[in-house]
Amino acid sequence: MNVRALAAKAIYDVLEKGISLSVALPEQQQHLQNGKDKALLAELCYGVMRQLPQLDKCVSDCLTKPFKGKQRILHQLLIVGCYQLYFTRIPAHAALSETAEACRQLRFDGLVKVVNGVLRNIQRQDAALNTDSDTLRFNTPAWFIKRLQQAYPDNWQAIIEQSHQRPPMWLRNNRLSQSREDYLSALTTQEISAQAGPSPDSILLDSPKDVSNLPDFMQGAASVQDGAAQWAATLLAPAANELVLDACAAPGGKSCHLIELAPSINLVAVDFDEKRLARVQQNLDRLHLKAQVIHGDAANIDSWWQGQQFDRILLDAPCSATGVIRRHPDIKWLRKNNDIEELANLQRQIFDHCWQWLKPGGTLLYATCSILPQENSQQVEQFLARTPDAKLVPIAQQPNPDDIGWQILPGQDNMDGFYYAHLVKAI
Repeated sequence: MNVRALAAKAIYDVLEKGISLSVALPEQQQHLQNGKDKALLAELCYGVMRQLPQLDKCVSDCLTKPFKGKQRILHQLLIVGCYQLYFTRIPAHAALSETAEACRQLRFDGLVKVVNGVLRNIQRQDAALNTDSDTLRFNTPAWFIKRLQQAYPDNWQAIIEQSHQRPPMWLRNNRLSQSREDYLSALTTQEISAQAGPSPDSILLDSPKDVSNLPDFMQGAASVQDGAAQWAATLLAPAANELVLDACAAPGGKSCHLIELAPSINLVAVDFDEKRLARVQQNLDRLHLKAQVIHGDAANIDSWWQGQQFDRILLDAPCSATGVIRRHPDIKWLRKNNDIEELANLQRQIFDHCWQWLKPGGTLLYATCSILPQENSQQVEQFLARTPDAKLVPIAQQPNPDDIGWQILPGQDNMDGFYYAHLVKAI
C-alpha cells in the first residue's frame, strides 16, 4: 500500500476513531520498509494535523456532497492530497497520481475519478487557503483560542504560532555514563552539532537525528527528552537512599532521570496505563537502572502500596497536554473543551491522595505539560487553600517569585510548554 493510502488510514484513525497519532502512525509505518517512505508518511500525517481546518475547508468546498460511512476515509485522503499541493515540494502530477492510486488501493476504484477531479480542481484554482474565521486563520479549535485569550491576552497569538513550529530534538545526558561535556565532545566527533541546554543534563541538537546515529545511545549514554521535561527530576532533587514515588510514571523518562541523579534512591514508578507502563521498564533496562514498577492508580495508593510514606513525590499529573501540541498536533482535535474540567477534577483527586502519602517535611513536585491555568496555577492555588500543612516554595527559575509555580510556554528556550509547582509538607 502506498504512502498516501497509509496516511489516509492513520488520519482516519485519529479523526474518526479518536486514536492518538503516536499510536496510529507507527501502526501504518510498520507496513513500510524504506526509511524515506516512513519519514514522508510522518510528514504527511503531522502536516495535516497542523493545518487541518484550512485543508478540510478546501476539500469540503470542492465536494458536491460529503463522503459518509466507510467512504469517509476518502475525505482524509483528499486532505492528504491537498496538503501535498499546498505545503510540500512534491510535484503536483506526482501528488495527484499517487493519491489517485491510493484510492484504488483503499478499494474505492469507482471513486478514483472523483478524487482525481477534486484534486485537479484544487490545483487549477490555486487559491489561497481560507482564513475567514479564527479557527481557519490559526488552524486551532475555537474553544482553545478562547481559553488562550483569557489566560494570555497579550501573547496568545505567539503561543499558537510557537505551537505550530516543528519541535527540536533534546537529549538528556546520562551522568552515570559520562559528563555532559564529554557527551557533547562525542557528538562533535560524530559531526553532530549540539549545545548545552539550561538544565544540568540537557543537550539541544541543531537538527534532529536518528537515535541509531547517536554515540552509544543504545548502551544508555543518553535519552531523548524535551528540555522542559528534564527540569522535573532536577527540581524534585532526590537525595541518597530516599523513598521516591513517580506517581504517573509512563513512559519513564523522568523516573530514569531521578535514578541517574541519585542512584541509591528506592524509586517506585506507578502508572494506571498498563501498556504505557511497559515502556517504563524498557527505558530502565536500556539505561541499566532498577526501580519498582507497579501497575496501579495514583488516586488510590492504598490499594497497591503498604510501605512507608514517601520522602519525595513527583506528580506529573494527567493533563490536556496543550503545552506539547508542536510535538503532538493531533491533541488539538482529540481534546475537547469539557475535557479540561474533567481533567482538573482527576488532578484534584490524585493531588489530595498523593499528599496523604508524603512524609512530614517531604517534597511534592506538581507538574503538567499543559499551559492552561485551570490545570496549573489555579489547581495549586485551590490545593493550598484546602491543605493547611502545604507550603509553596518558589522555584528559582520562575521569573516572578510571587507567581504560583513556574509556567514554561511553548518555544521558551526552545522547550515545550510545561508547568511546575514545588510544595513542602509541614513537619
